[in-house]
Amino acid sequence: MGKKIIKGALVINRGISEHKDVLISGKHIEKIDANIQTKANYEEINASDLWLMPGIIDDQVHFREPGLTHKADIGSESRAAIAGGVTTFMEMPNTKPECLNQTLLDEKYLIASKSSFANYSFYMGVSNNNYDEVMKTDPRNVCGVKIFMGSSTGDMLVDNPTVLEKLFANVPMLIATHCEDENTIKNNLNEYILKFGDNMIPEVHPLIRNAEGCYLSSSFAKDLALKHGTRLHILHISTEKELELFNNTMPLIDKKITSEVCVHHLFFCDKDYEDLGNLIKCNPAIKTMDDRDALLPALLDDTLDIIATDHAPHTWEEKQQPYLKAPSGLPLIQHSLTIMLDFYHRGLITKEKIVEKMCHAPALCFKIKSRGFVDEGMFADLILVDPDKSFQVTKDNIFYKCGWSPLEGRVFKGGVNTTFVNGTKVYNNSGYFLQGMGMRLSFDR
Repeated sequence: MGKKIIKGALVINRGISEHKDVLISGKHIEKIDANIQTKANYEEINASDLWLMPGIIDDQVHFREPGLTHKADIGSESRAAIAGGVTTFMEMPNTKPECLNQTLLDEKYLIASKSSFANYSFYMGVSNNNYDEVMKTDPRNVCGVKIFMGSSTGDMLVDNPTVLEKLFANVPMLIATHCEDENTIKNNLNEYILKFGDNMIPEVHPLIRNAEGCYLSSSFAKDLALKHGTRLHILHISTEKELELFNNTMPLIDKKITSEVCVHHLFFCDKDYEDLGNLIKCNPAIKTMDDRDALLPALLDDTLDIIATDHAPHTWEEKQQPYLKAPSGLPLIQHSLTIMLDFYHRGLITKEKIVEKMCHAPALCFKIKSRGFVDEGMFADLILVDPDKSFQVTKDNIFYKCGWSPLEGRVFKGGVNTTFVNGTKVYNNSGYFLQGMGMRLSFDR
């Protein structure tokens, strides 16, 4: 395989932005320097007007395979991912069947090995009844164990206190939690059903799945983790109140309890239900403007650690059902960087902080081997970004299998020009895609 040289890009890495050349040899970054001499057998890529970033690592996605492939599949959504600059994803276990044993986990890895456009890992799922299977999970080859501590589909709600104690005490790897208090949700739902019957509107969603429910569950998870010394990662923080559970007094690599915020909780608020309705119905709910506006400062001061998507597509037809029947979740993985670049152009975040929270921090948090940085010797998961090119989100440029986005019609500035996965160009914005270059993640644990 010939070598590639990316010339003159503004390389954003480890808090510094400077123009450099990057030499790629095979799957890895061989050299980074101010002026690398081009040789006859090098493929030269002129990137003098572009940024070069590590590929984005998304630690929370739902790609719906197996069993729900009318909504999405690993091939379709990883294709959308690389178009959005995401070169690595970690996928959730609530598929059909739920990923609750090692055989089903291995089957997902086999599917991805044949169809994924990006690097991949899959969470092991947990129920009240599969402790022995969970404990067989290899921390070196699986991103984490996922516990739904609030409403979930199927058999994945873990609400048995004895089981939770046992898991938090003994699981030898990262536990990622969805935290919403089940009793709070049920009581609120019953109250609003009595009030509105079947005529509920999406605006009630953050009142049913409210801040109190999030805080009760997140604080319970934190208490368990502190009691047992668990490596805990709390997903999709959506409220101002929850921020008091986390600290920024130590480096990320020293934290035992970490947190993630999703782009939709940074971008939307409850005022958007009027126009978007069920399209932004998700769990945990998009909440008040005050909640939204508290999250970005907490990200900037390192109270919150990681930016992700919780990409969770459903068909357009499913989302057009009445509120009580419409499923929760929205497609976002193609547009997470788009949203963060919008914040950059509005002066709300630096490009260096975007890279820290979307690339470096997930790699450090999960201890991913040799990814997440533009460093010599690392896998060449890289994206070239045109920071100034404007585009409108339309059906013609949405790559999700579901074919829609809550951002449709909006105009954004900045987007992905080219994506490299393991040293191979897998996407450019002229419509080129290459499948099958993704690798299974390994972890330094």
